[in-house]
Amino acid sequence: MGGPSAERKISLKTGRAVSSALRSRGVSVAEIGENEEVAAGLDQVRPGVAFVALHGRFGEDGQVQALLEERAIPYTGSGVDASRLAMNKILARRRFVEAGLAVPPGRVIGPEEEIGDPPFPGPVVVKPSSEGSSIGLSVVSGAADYRRACAEARRHDAEILVERFMPGEELTVAVLEEKALPVVRIDPRAGHFSYEAKYTPGLTAYTVIAPGGDERYRLAQAAGERAHLSLGCYAYSRTDIILGEDGVPYVLEVNTIPGFTDQSLFPRAAAAAGIAFPDLCLKLLALALARHTDYGSLIAHR
Repeated sequence: MGGPSAERKISLKTGRAVSSALRSRGVSVAEIGENEEVAAGLDQVRPGVAFVALHGRFGEDGQVQALLEERAIPYTGSGVDASRLAMNKILARRRFVEAGLAVPPGRVIGPEEEIGDPPFPGPVVVKPSSEGSSIGLSVVSGAADYRRACAEARRHDAEILVERFMPGEELTVAVLEEKALPVVRIDPRAGHFSYEAKYTPGLTAYTVIAPGGDERYRLAQAAGERAHLSLGCYAYSRTDIILGEDGVPYVLEVNTIPGFTDQSLFPRAAAAAGIAFPDLCLKLLALALARHTDYGSLIAHR
């Protein structure tokens, strides 16, 4: 938990919530990363299994996963390669297209490329290639605001992605053990789903969509499952989607370590499927240990 990324504060909230949930089920928990470097904490504690509650860089980009694999410590969530892919919105977007998923029209602007004018008419979404929690993201119209938004995104990453703003319903699809949970609809009170809208109480309303209703939501669930698989994710992920006015689910990104307090979007979806938050945390630990056992069996039979 914690770690060095711009999402440290949110990671600490996730870590504390997970620690409390696991302790309520009798698990012995050490919190690593709040008061020391993660690597040093791992070497000191040597956990039997690591619950990765690190958001953003270092946590979601494959770095801590590589660190854990070097130490032969089982860990929750996706592996090194899937984590790297998902964290890089540009590489992930290419995988989505290869998998036949719809994505908003977009353009990549390289580190040395001149910004110029917006590539699409109307509002555009400007985002750094490798940040989470909408950090560095802007929704703008007009050339002057567009150039300012690109400059802000470049403060976080040299390479940026510009996409046409897609009107429609903002959804998130949680995937657990490669199967979609109930869809959650996101309704920001004003503007887009910004960092402030995500983490300030009262700025966003969330609605869990009952299963088996509108076909459009089933298509969104299928898109979430396919996006998860297209990146090679393991155990769980959360895919952000715009359900366009044309009824098409447009995939925006996959989060391999989504927020994980009992009020976060993934646990909301799990609760709607009858999985209590502590049991969800235990399940992810069990899946981590199962994968580690499988790896050991593979290595033993080489």
